[in-house]
Amino acid sequence: MLTNTALVHSAAWKQTFDTFLESWARRHDQPFVPFDPGADYHRYVDGRQRADGVRTFLASRNITLPEGSPDDDPDQDTVNGVGNRKNVLVLQKIEEGAVEVYPGSVEYLRAAKAAGLRRAVVSASANCKDVLEAAGIADLLEARVDGIVARELGLPGKPAPDTFLHGAKLLGLPPESCAVFEDAQAGVAAGRAGGFGVVIGVDRVGQADALRANGADVVVTDLSELLNH
Repeated sequence: MLTNTALVHSAAWKQTFDTFLESWARRHDQPFVPFDPGADYHRYVDGRQRADGVRTFLASRNITLPEGSPDDDPDQDTVNGVGNRKNVLVLQKIEEGAVEVYPGSVEYLRAAKAAGLRRAVVSASANCKDVLEAAGIADLLEARVDGIVARELGLPGKPAPDTFLHGAKLLGLPPESCAVFEDAQAGVAAGRAGGFGVVIGVDRVGQADALRANGADVVVTDLSELLNH
């Protein structure tokens, strides 16, 4: 939502899932149906913690894998192994400088800081800290709840509201006094489930109706639109 990492994540998921699905199809004498980086990504993966994304997408293909553990080798055919396989690819792309910021989001974040509004980032990614630092915007945020924090505290990921609620807690604010800004369907649903004061959906891929259906009060195409009001 702050950085344009969706294409990086989508490409990494496609490479990971297609490799797995091709192997699965051969072993089970089934046709190979590739991962759709549009529909499959936004419906099953976007905004979710890594293992949740693996589990949810594979369930859509009637595939169940052992859970494994977060330290599974990327070559293992477990939920965590497949997720770790994808993470290796993402880290490579971050190191290659593939992270770009959305100028409108940064403009809005700077305006929020200047206005004295409290600011936390809530991300399903375990690489959130690295991404923010690579993008040069870590100093604009007061608190971070990411995939690592969620795992340490045992917080279920989006569409459950727990990570957003923890972010509000870190800022010392009740959820009804906070706004959630989200570009993922699962994230919008989490904001609505948490009872937040307002949920802003950011539609960058033509899913405005889906964001509204999941609970967005307002949908914009860029956060800079909010500054005009």
